[in-house]
Formats: sequence, C-alpha cells, structure tokens
Amino acid sequence: MDTLLELWSRVPAATKPLIEIFVAIVIAVVLHSLLWKVVSKVIGGRTELIYRVIRRLKTPLRLMFIVAAIGFASRVADMGTDLRNLVSQFSLALAVMIGGWITMIAVDVYADRETRRLRLDAEDNLFARKQATQIKMLRMVTKVVLFLLTAGLALSVFDAVRSFGVSLFASAGVAGIVAGYAATPVLKNLIAGIQIALTQPIRIDDVVIVEDEWGWIEEIASTYVVVRIWDLRRMVLPLSYFIENPFQNWTRESANIIGSVMFYVDYTAPVAQIRDKFEEAVKASSRWDGKTVVLQVIDTDKDTVQLRGLCSSRNSPLNWDLRCEVREKVLSWLQESYPEALPKHRIDIDRMPEVDKTPIPT
Repeated sequence: MDTLLELWSRVPAATKPLIEIFVAIVIAVVLHSLLWKVVSKVIGGRTELIYRVIRRLKTPLRLMFIVAAIGFASRVADMGTDLRNLVSQFSLALAVMIGGWITMIAVDVYADRETRRLRLDAEDNLFARKQATQIKMLRMVTKVVLFLLTAGLALSVFDAVRSFGVSLFASAGVAGIVAGYAATPVLKNLIAGIQIALTQPIRIDDVVIVEDEWGWIEEIASTYVVVRIWDLRRMVLPLSYFIENPFQNWTRESANIIGSVMFYVDYTAPVAQIRDKFEEAVKASSRWDGKTVVLQVIDTDKDTVQLRGLCSSRNSPLNWDLRCEVREKVLSWLQESYPEALPKHRIDIDRMPEVDKTPIPT
C-alpha cells in the first residue's frame, strides 16, 4: 500500500484526473458485467419479451454505467473548476442521449411485439394490415419526435450552445424563417405520416394504382412509400403524395375484387351459349370466390358486338389469374365451336357496282 501511495505521489498532477477517470470507467465496465450475469440468470426462465428487452438494453446500460462513473470521478478528481464543469456537462448530455436511446428501444420492442400478434399471413388480413400500418407509422413518428427532443435537451446542457441559440433567434428572425422553409419537406412528410397512421388511405400490402402503375404497398417509411409494381419494379414516392394526389386503392375496405373480361365478337355470335361457357369456366376455377359471375352485351359498333364478363376473387392477384384463365378458355372454345362468331369484315359482292370493262386504248 505504501508503495502504491508513493508511486501515486510521483504521478504528475495534470495526469492524475485522467487516471482516476480511466479507473472509474474500468470499475464501471466490470461492475456492469457482473450485474449482467446475475440479471441474465434471473431472467433466464422469464418470458421471451422480458428477455428481449433486457438483451437490447445491454449496450446502453453499459454506456450509462460508464457515464455515471465519469461524472462521479470528475467530482472526486483534483481538477480545475472549468474542466470539472465541462466534463459534468458532457456526462449529462451523454446521459440524456442514452436515455433517449433506451426510450426508442422500448418503443421498438413494444411495436415489434404488437406486430407479431397480427395475422398478416391470413387470407383475409385487412384488419391485420390496418393495425400493422398504424403501428409502423406511429413508431416512426414517435422515434423522430424522441430524436428531436433528445438532441434538443442534450444540446441545451451546454451554456454556450443554449446562449447561442437564444441570441440567434433573438437577433436574426430571418434565420428562423430560412430554417423553417428548409425543414418544410421534412415536416410535411412527418405530418403526412401522422395523417396516414390515423386515416389510413393506404396500408401495408394494399393494391393501388399510382401514376398509371399497378402494384402493392411494400414499405411505408418515415418519409417515403415504396410501391412494388407488378413486374417487380419499385416506385418510391414521398408520404405527402398520398395526401395531396388522387390514386386508386383496390383494397381500401376489402381484399375482394371484381375483374372484367372483354370479348369482341361478330353479330352472328350466339351470346347465350357464350354466356353459359363463360359461367362454366369461371365456376370451374379455384380462383373464383363464388360470388360474382355475369356476362352482358355492353356495346356494339359497325363491325362487332362487345361482351363484358365480370368475375370476382378473394384478392387482386387471384383475380388477374382468373381473368386470364377464363379469357383463354372462352377464346379456345369459340375457335373450335363457333369460328364464324369471331370478328370479321364483310364485303357484299352482289351489291358492288359494275366495273367498266371497256379496254383501255394503248
């Protein structure tokens, strides 16, 4: 002990605070490791949720131990008042940021738990998609707000930053206007995210037509939406687009959808037999939901009769395949059974004007 005290007395005064802070950090890390082992054994038989929360808090809690150790060492160490105040301010700012980090982790864990309870793989998953969209959007908005609050509180710890901000807005109001204008896109998308979470014009996996493209809502992020086009392209749009512009949502109230199949046939086509064949093809398909099947003459022109068949399915992908299947079956049947019913152009030879057969002089 005397030897250690003698060695310590030989250490330069300027170096002693750094050594004390380093020793405090080592003690904090060791103490955290020991406590973590105890906590891991205690929660080993607990629920999966508690274990997941504690496991994700391991790193921020270790940092919290280190920050607390630095703050304690700065008060005990022999250092100048200015340096002690600076270290204390940094420790407090770090503690605020770690507290915000822990809060964000809690938000993530709660949102993940609620999302896992939803049956997104069910065939009729409208309610689940509605809840999943609300959870995702509210989580993103909450994390953005927490980040801004945490950053503001951490910066306000430093007197220089706080006084600079006050003097800036007090002496230069134009700066506030410029900053507000620059932040308009961010705030616009943030507010749009809140509106989408509450009113839900779109949800995860909704079938939409946007910019004349047909696809699914694949991802709703904090500032943008990803639409997966039917040919696997991705369209990325800002959140505010779905608040400010019209678009089609085919699954707003239900995933069920009615699709149309168009046929253009000759005036001599047997409409009743075509209707029977259309209904037979639809009812024989496993993609039909057993609700809507009808074929009607909806228009005529000088050459053809226009038939429209309607058939329903549980969702839009199934309906697309059903329409293709029925169209192919009916066309094949027409080609085999009633080829004369296919569109054609007529020329009445008997009523054609006589052609002057006088030879042309050479």
